[in-house]
Amino acid sequence: MPTAPPAPPRVSERVRALHASMTLEEKLAQLVGYWLDQNGTVAPMQSEMASGQKDSGQLPEITRHGLGHYTRVYGTRPVDPVERAAWLWAEQRRLKRETRLGIPALVHEECLTGLAAWKAATYPTPLAWGATFDPELVHEAARAIGDSMRELGIHQGLAPVLDVIGDPRWGRVDECIGEDPYLVGTVGTAYVRGLQEAGVHATLKHFVGYSASAAGRNHAPVSAGPREIADVYLPPFEMAVRDGGVRSVMNAYVAIDDVPVAGSPRYLHDVLREQWGFDGVVVADYFAVAFLEVMHAVAADRGEAAALALVAGIDIELPTGDAYLEPLAERVRAGQLDVAWVDRAVLRALAQKEELGLLDPEAFEDEPPSVVDLDSPRQRALARRLAEESVVLLGNDGVLPLAGPLGRVAVVGPNAARPEALMGCYSFANHVLAHHPDLPLGFEIRSVLEVLEQTYAGSGTELVHVEGCAVEGKDTSGFTEAVAAVEGADVAIVVVGDQAGLFGRGTVGEGNDVETLDLPGVQRELVQTLVATGTPVVMVLLTGRPYAISWALDGDGQRPAAVVQSFFPGECGAEAIVDVLTGAVNPSGRLPVSLPRAAGAQPYRYLRPILGGPSDVTATDPTPVRPFGFGLSYTSFAYSDLTVADEVDTAGTFEAAVTVTNTGAIAGTDTVQLYGRDLVGSIVRPVAQLLGYGRVELEPGESRRVTFRVPAMRFAFSDARLVRIVEPGATEVWVASHSSASAATAEVTDTTGGAIRSAKDRAQRQVPGTATPRRALALTGPVHEVTGDDPRMVEVKVTAV
Repeated sequence: MPTAPPAPPRVSERVRALHASMTLEEKLAQLVGYWLDQNGTVAPMQSEMASGQKDSGQLPEITRHGLGHYTRVYGTRPVDPVERAAWLWAEQRRLKRETRLGIPALVHEECLTGLAAWKAATYPTPLAWGATFDPELVHEAARAIGDSMRELGIHQGLAPVLDVIGDPRWGRVDECIGEDPYLVGTVGTAYVRGLQEAGVHATLKHFVGYSASAAGRNHAPVSAGPREIADVYLPPFEMAVRDGGVRSVMNAYVAIDDVPVAGSPRYLHDVLREQWGFDGVVVADYFAVAFLEVMHAVAADRGEAAALALVAGIDIELPTGDAYLEPLAERVRAGQLDVAWVDRAVLRALAQKEELGLLDPEAFEDEPPSVVDLDSPRQRALARRLAEESVVLLGNDGVLPLAGPLGRVAVVGPNAARPEALMGCYSFANHVLAHHPDLPLGFEIRSVLEVLEQTYAGSGTELVHVEGCAVEGKDTSGFTEAVAAVEGADVAIVVVGDQAGLFGRGTVGEGNDVETLDLPGVQRELVQTLVATGTPVVMVLLTGRPYAISWALDGDGQRPAAVVQSFFPGECGAEAIVDVLTGAVNPSGRLPVSLPRAAGAQPYRYLRPILGGPSDVTATDPTPVRPFGFGLSYTSFAYSDLTVADEVDTAGTFEAAVTVTNTGAIAGTDTVQLYGRDLVGSIVRPVAQLLGYGRVELEPGESRRVTFRVPAMRFAFSDARLVRIVEPGATEVWVASHSSASAATAEVTDTTGGAIRSAKDRAQRQVPGTATPRRALALTGPVHEVTGDDPRMVEVKVTAV
């Protein structure tokens, strides 16, 4: 542990004067949270870790020295938002009136799928944000979420999650944006900007490497090398810090190469603050400080855990003061820790409160809101647009869109009639209301069945609903009734997938890691049984992770006529799905994560070197069933006239432009993806890397020119010294409809999954796609060491042809 006291951060004179007047107890009080209501289990080991917390009826005693944070005032149990706001305003005024320093508490809440509070709008899960490839829409949604939070007196949101997906067996995949660092970074930064424009500080989660845990198990050790951390896991966080100006960061629970991140100055100070210039606050993930003792065993007691975390750079202990109050005070009084480490964190905490207006005399002197609409038309419209743009069409033999008169439609599956199946793990419904089954959801949400019933009402179409089976379990007794319903139908819509929850409550979500990527329970058997009837089956997946469904897309035998993927699309998700099924919306979603071939092929991401794919030196094949960036449409698109600069300086910027044409009969939106490859590198480089992307709306027959202005820094990597560089040499650049499409193989449509005779066969086994021929681009000049001034974002311009 460092022995020299740290330099104090730069703060205002008001903050410095306030800090100078504080006692040790008042300082430590500003560094902790208090969890008012602990109801059910919404954090790991919550019952064990919080068992000693004082009862909330003793608030005057608990807060006698002040308080840093109130933990989840609205989001721990169902509370009426207007009544709770009145309580909060009164409580903040009490803190100002009755504590010596008169500092209000900062209030933080979860906001991963919208504000996690009763009666608040529930948006699509972040994996669905990634599927939209639409940062502008995510920015707009985040601004609306932030407006609701600010209205309720909430100051900090615990989102977005910037963990890069590498293993879909991990339960928290539905909280993540995708498997590509640039997609995660651009979408996540857009969310940060939107939330903070509303006056609510965003919190990046989980810094860093959390999603690289062994075998996809929550909190498991991380053995990723320093280069993988630097080039895959750190870039999204850097973008959100440098380009998004984020004000808060939360540590990851994991240990990287046996060093817990919560006790790592290397990441929490050296990288985050010294290299990137972050000047906000670092908050502990819930109980992460105590976990240094009880889970990682690198501290003998809470006091030592507190000292390790504080020196490493964790400023605020959440959700309670288990370690940063008495245990830390004892250590300071005993001379075992210089109080300067406490002062550093306190100055940062007070500066954040000043920035949020909490140190102003007029804070909470206004009246609390008397009317609150947390599920306003604006929120619903944004939630629906996100849902519509996120639906991914994986396969279609022509049955979709459903058109013409239909005599009978069978609606089957465990998720057809359950609104809960539309929402993610951190939605209030699945996160908290699961502990209150007698209470209503508090906002409008309809199941796929309900929306289908409304859509076909009065049309003469008969809808027949049978569940068939449950999400989990081995009971197949409902198959017989399901077959009877499907046999006489014109089409069967079979809705399968997940139930999100926490720590064993459900099939996906925090703590719900899996060993297999088969659909839960007997859902695969249900779908295959219904396909065998001969009735066209449309399989709709409502999931929080991608599943291994090659049998439904590329199998030799019978398979569904169409497959639609939706990643927990939120409160308007059923409307979005039905609009896609009927053709009211032309699907434009793209896979933000590869669709796996098997659990045994994990971890996998498309950013792979040559030997990360199929070859003649191994009998196993990790090739995904559908690649990153894949998604079908009801129309078709063509790319032409790709132009790329011949060369660019390693510190410069180049342009790549392509003409995109809608060659089909209906309007549609294409996600144009620009890829690149470093042909020869001083270290091993991936065979394809997303450089930039842009959504283009086109009428039938319409063409538009899409121009990408790309910093050469997009080719950067960490060299043998672990210095991030752009090195000179030959590269290739191309435009494609997904990460595996190439001009040489785009016409290969054999996806039968037949016998593989050689590595060449494997490489040629492409899903349908469109791509341009690759263009040579020479990176010239000396090796460029990347600095904080280098641009990270690609500018995209769409113009008429």
